[in-house]
Amino acid sequence: MSLFALIAALLLEQLHPLSSRKYLHGWLSGYVSFFQQHLNAGQRKHGKIAWLLAVLPLLVGVAALYWLLCSVHPVFAWAFNALVLYLTMGFRQFSHYFTDIHHALRDGRLDEARGLLTNWRGIPSHELNAEEVARVTIEEALIASHRNVFGVIVWFVLFSAVGLGGAAGALLYRLGQFLRKRWGDEDAAAEPDSLLDGEWGGGEFGGFARQAFYVLEWLPIRMTAMTFAIVGNFEDTAYCWRTQAASWPDSEAGVLLASGAGALGVRLGMPIPQGGLPLDRPELGVGDDADADFMRSTVGLVWRSVVFWMILLLLLTLASWLG
Repeated sequence: MSLFALIAALLLEQLHPLSSRKYLHGWLSGYVSFFQQHLNAGQRKHGKIAWLLAVLPLLVGVAALYWLLCSVHPVFAWAFNALVLYLTMGFRQFSHYFTDIHHALRDGRLDEARGLLTNWRGIPSHELNAEEVARVTIEEALIASHRNVFGVIVWFVLFSAVGLGGAAGALLYRLGQFLRKRWGDEDAAAEPDSLLDGEWGGGEFGGFARQAFYVLEWLPIRMTAMTFAIVGNFEDTAYCWRTQAASWPDSEAGVLLASGAGALGVRLGMPIPQGGLPLDRPELGVGDDADADFMRSTVGLVWRSVVFWMILLLLLTLASWLG
C-alpha cells in the first residue's frame, strides 16, 4: 500500500501541482507561532515543551485517523496516505526555479538566472558568474530534492513498516523541518554566539528544534547519499562522502552535497562572492566545473533515485505478500 500511495502522490503532483500550498504554509506558520508566543521564555526546556505540544497531538491525530479509515476500508486509509504525501512532498515545490535557471543559463541570460537564484535562496546572487550560478543551483536542488522528496519517503516508509501509518511519518519529518527553520534558525540568526555552546546551540528556545531535526535527518540524509552512490558514480560518491563531507559547515548537509557531487562527477562548494567579499566554502566533489549540462545531469540523478526507491518498495511489497 505504501508504494501505491507514493505513486499516486507523485502522479497527482505532476498532473495537478498544489496551488494552495502557500495557504497551508500560512496556517502552519500561525499554528507554530501560537506555541512560540505563549511558551518562549528564552530557555531550551521551554522550546522542548513547545515542540512536543506542537508535534505530538498532530501525530496522534493523524495516526488515529489512519487507523479509523483502515477499520472502515483499507482503500480509505490508502487514499489518506496519498493525500498527506501529496501535501508534504513533491518536486514542484522547487523544480520551477531549477528549470527556469537552467533554461536561462542555457540561453545565455545570466542576469535572469541570477535573479531567479536570488528569489529561490533569498540571498543576493548578482555577483555570481555563470559557473557559480550553476554550481549553487545544483547544491540547492540536491538539498531541496532530499528535504521535499527523499526525507519524506524515508519517514513515510519507516512509520508504515511499524504499523503506525505512513502519513504520520511524513508529517513528523516536515513538521520537524519547519520548526527547525522557524524556531531553530531564527534563534540562531538572532543570537549567533549561542551556537558556539554546542552543535545545537546553548539554552535558547530554538535549540531543541535544531536537535530534533538533526535526529530526524540523520538516517534519511544517509539513505539519500547511499541512493546517489547506487544510481551515480559509486566510487567517487564514497570517496567524496568519506573525505569531504565533514569539511562543510553543516556536516549533515555536507554528506548530501559531497555524495551528490561525487555521483555527478562535478565540483561543488568552493568560494563564491557575497557582499563584495569572497565567501569561503570548502571544495566538494571531483571532476569538472558546473554548467548547464551538469544541471540536466542533476535532474537525471534525482529521477533515477526516485525510480530506485520505487523498485525497492516494490520488492518489499512483493516480499510481504509472498511471506
